[in-house]
Amino acid sequence: MRSVAPVLTVLAVIVGLWYLAVAPMNIRVALNQAERAGAEIVPEGAVQRRQTSVWRLMAQNTAFVSEGYALERPRLPTPVQVGEELWKTTGKMVMRGRAWSKRSLIYHGWITLQSTLWGFFLGTAVGIIGAVAIVYSRVADMSLMPWAIISQTVPIVALAPMIIVLTSQIGVEGRGLPKAIISAYLCFFPVLVGMVKGLRSPGPSQLDLLKTYNATGLQTFLKLRLPASVPYLFTSLKVGIAAALVGTIVGELPTGAISGLGARILIGDQFGAPLAIWSALFAAAILAGVLVTLLDVAQRVTLRRMGMAT
Repeated sequence: MRSVAPVLTVLAVIVGLWYLAVAPMNIRVALNQAERAGAEIVPEGAVQRRQTSVWRLMAQNTAFVSEGYALERPRLPTPVQVGEELWKTTGKMVMRGRAWSKRSLIYHGWITLQSTLWGFFLGTAVGIIGAVAIVYSRVADMSLMPWAIISQTVPIVALAPMIIVLTSQIGVEGRGLPKAIISAYLCFFPVLVGMVKGLRSPGPSQLDLLKTYNATGLQTFLKLRLPASVPYLFTSLKVGIAAALVGTIVGELPTGAISGLGARILIGDQFGAPLAIWSALFAAAILAGVLVTLLDVAQRVTLRRMGMAT
């Protein structure tokens, strides 16, 4: 309960602020609809209202503030509306035996998850190999690390179309590989930094002790550096899996994909369906939470078996 209570408190504050933001965000849409229905609105005309602050509109039309919480196409939906849309595209689909329908977020989440996992494994492998090279080679340390840092300054939104065009030019068919590469691009850096920190965590006294045992470099790596890096690795993997999911979703936006959570967000934006956008965003957040939780469980089990405190 000591860990749950702060989380619930923060969640309650976020939901409260969300509800407070709904009224000013939706007031203009609500007033436009009320005016078309014949109600008297102050000021009259959508053009005049666009030039008036939302706070003044709310003060002058208090009777219509509540209408902003029940719009079919709100600028900002309420948590209840998002929850209903999320249930309609997940739970109801499962109950009707249509979980793999193209209208189901479970189907689109699975499409996104596949590319996320491929990118995660690729990014993790690149990060670990790069970290080992940096720790054991001064040349790699002076060359790879600066380039790794610089690579993260390139906006992924600008890089994603370049990767897609490049893979198509070399004859790669399908959208899975480009999305995995974009996902790995965001994933490898936290793994690289965490593993470098972990591999360098043993102190001089520990390294000197192994030297007195005449341990080889490989033995030092396997028996000291690698076990010491495991807590750092899992911490980095939690960040990396979330970054990989973001990379996959971003990679789905410029590809014209019709499947995946990113595609749902893009289609919702094109057809003016905010509820579809928000439900896809929440589905992505839930998916990220599940993946991070699974890694946390794996971390606890692994460290317990290694005799480390969790």
